[in-house]
Amino acid sequence: MSVINLEGIYTAYEGGEKAVIRDLSLRVGRGEYVVIGGPNSAGKTTLLESINGLIKITHGKATVCGLDLSTQADELRKKVGYVIQNFYFDPFTPFSVEQVVMMGRFGRLGLLNRPTKDDRQAVQKAMHLAGIEDLAQKAIGTCSGGQQQKAMIAHNLAKEPEVMMLDEPFSNLDFSAREYLQEVFKELARTGVPILMVAHAFDGLPDIPIHLVVMNRGRIAHDMSCSAGEVESIVRKECNAVDKDRTERRINAGADHTE
Repeated sequence: MSVINLEGIYTAYEGGEKAVIRDLSLRVGRGEYVVIGGPNSAGKTTLLESINGLIKITHGKATVCGLDLSTQADELRKKVGYVIQNFYFDPFTPFSVEQVVMMGRFGRLGLLNRPTKDDRQAVQKAMHLAGIEDLAQKAIGTCSGGQQQKAMIAHNLAKEPEVMMLDEPFSNLDFSAREYLQEVFKELARTGVPILMVAHAFDGLPDIPIHLVVMNRGRIAHDMSCSAGEVESIVRKECNAVDKDRTERRINAGADHTE
């Protein structure tokens, strides 16, 4: 049974009339390592937001972790880890790194309940996996961009999610950190948790079968299994085709105008 099952979905931002995701179907099973690529504005981030119930699905059917997105999106978000792109904390944010990671447990313990031993152990394990144990008491707003990125990864690991989604999670990290964290996510996938990662750079992918989803204009252009070494060439080919098409349309539009 699929953990994620999207059937012919359309999604649109609140107040928007035009669908951003159009007639999209996707199935993701337990433990799959999904890489989502494609040209700019193809709908990659919107796909993650749709799966997480942050954008309304206007048509089609969608279930994630056995929950219906049309009626149970709030409950679903307690089960899904989601590292968003380019998130930064204000320098004056009054929380330590450890407190930020602990916030990942709130869906389990509730806002008004005190953390249990299990909660504290989950936080310590997440900080260890993200390599930020030494930053536990540091104010999150004074951390570098890369350190904040790792803190948000730890925040979502501490959540012990049933699905882990990451939107360009390595943009502020060097190659060694990217490679190490990819291994962390590979081990998480081995426990049955699907990994869905939006990326533009594909170095450091784990040497396991990759479920590759290539987006274009709000639809899936390719949905296939491949090796980690094949991902970049497949995605680049689609991006190059899009660039060529855009160039030809601009040229044709210019020719029509001169006539």
